[in-house]
Amino acid sequence: MPYKQYEDYNIEITDEIKSQYQGIIKNVGEDINREGLLKTPERASKAIQFLTQGYNLDAAEILKGAMFKESYNEMVIVKDIELYSLCEHHLLPFFGKAHIAYIPNGYIVGLSKLPRIVDVFARRLQVQERLTEQILDCINDTLRPQGVAVVIEASHMCMMMRGVQKQNSVTTTSGFRGQFEKIETRNEFLKLISENLS
Repeated sequence: MPYKQYEDYNIEITDEIKSQYQGIIKNVGEDINREGLLKTPERASKAIQFLTQGYNLDAAEILKGAMFKESYNEMVIVKDIELYSLCEHHLLPFFGKAHIAYIPNGYIVGLSKLPRIVDVFARRLQVQERLTEQILDCINDTLRPQGVAVVIEASHMCMMMRGVQKQNSVTTTSGFRGQFEKIETRNEFLKLISENLS
């Protein structure tokens, strides 16, 4: 997803968010008229809109636009999908990677669409647990495969920069549907991605 140009932003929304950032900068004790900060509220306004653009995208429609009939019925895995999101509790980033697998049931999906739906849900105010479930349910409900598995591992700046300040902590979440609820299928998936897990 390329960074939106200025003209793609709603000017009224951009100006409203910009004024709110001006207030935040002033209230933390900075001079909003200092040269280095003059354009910061506008930049921050555009940045937060970019980082939350997932609210304006439909992940199911993205998948439906690239579904193809195919007889292949073995496991399909896309590993190491980069993700960047914002923790809804502190508006600080969390980032890491997602591993997705599904077993087709008459349809496959264009491989690039799986990273795209990760972005759709990650570009919202999130918690990692919900993000995992939303990706899982979207693939399961739209593609209707024999099974879906999602594993996400991420570092959370709200734990690293503030609070407990644990810089080396990584959070792993997982979800399984259909055939992946069977221990042998789940173990096969986990084995195939195990070299990636921290």
